[in-house]
Amino acid sequence: MHTLTRRVTALLAALVAVSGLALFGISTAVAAHPAGGQKPTIVLVHGAFADGASWNPVVERLQRRGFSVVAVANPLRGVRSDAEALDARLATIDGPVVLVGHSYGGAVITNTKARSPKVKSLVYVAAFAPAEGEAAAQLAAKYPGSTLGETLAPVPLPDGSNDLYIKPSVFRQQFAADVPARQTALMAATQRPIRDAALNEASGTPAWASTPSWFLLAGADKNIPLRSQQFMADRAGSRATATIGGASHAVAVSRPDAVADLVLRAAG
Repeated sequence: MHTLTRRVTALLAALVAVSGLALFGISTAVAAHPAGGQKPTIVLVHGAFADGASWNPVVERLQRRGFSVVAVANPLRGVRSDAEALDARLATIDGPVVLVGHSYGGAVITNTKARSPKVKSLVYVAAFAPAEGEAAAQLAAKYPGSTLGETLAPVPLPDGSNDLYIKPSVFRQQFAADVPARQTALMAATQRPIRDAALNEASGTPAWASTPSWFLLAGADKNIPLRSQQFMADRAGSRATATIGGASHAVAVSRPDAVADLVLRAAG
C-alpha cells in the first residue's frame, strides 16, 4: 500500500512540474527563437527541373540549427495554381514562416498569400521575383546570358501545352556546372518538368512589395543571368543581397552553406 502511495505521489509531482514549465512558457514541443518567441518554420520551394530533394543539403544545415523545415512539392503547372497549392500547405503550419524560393519557385512565393502576418520574410535563391504582369520567361530574357532555351526538350501534353525538360546530355553545363558529374547525372535523370505555360504566365500582385525580402545571386547562372537577378533584388528593395561568384543555377546544391546562412539571417 505504501508503495502504491509513493508511486501516486511521484506521478502527481511530475504533473505539477510539467504544469509549472507550461506556466513559465517552457515547452519541448515548440522551439524558442533566440530573439524571443517561436522559431519560424522554413518552407523551401523548388523550381523547374528539380524536386524537393534538391534542398537536402540546406535542410540538413537548418535542422542542425534547430529549425523545423518543410521542402514542399511544387507542381510546376502554373504560377497561380502552384501558389494556391503552396498556400494550402502553409495553412497547415502553425506559427511564423520564412518562405524560400529557388528559380521558378521564386515566382510561386511571390504569388502566395504571403502578405499574411504568418509569413515574416521571403528569400529568393537564384530566383524569379516578378512584378505584376511579368512572366518568368520574360525576366530570364531581360538581359543577355540565358542559354536555357536551346537546351530544352519539349514533351507535348494533351491540352496542347508542353512539359519542358533539360536535355540530359547538357544538364550539367546548363544547370549545375559546379556540382560533381556523378551527382548531376542523378539530377538529370530525376528532374521534374515544368509546363511551358507556367514560364509564360503573368504574375499577380507581388508579395515582396509588402514583405521583407533577401536575395542570393548565383554569379555563373546560365538560366537566369546575374544581371536579371540583381535587377529583381534591387527592385524588391532586398534587405540583404549575397552574390556567390562562380555559382551555377543549382546553388542550393553546390553552395548550401551560403544559402543556409542567408536563410538564417532572414529568420532572425
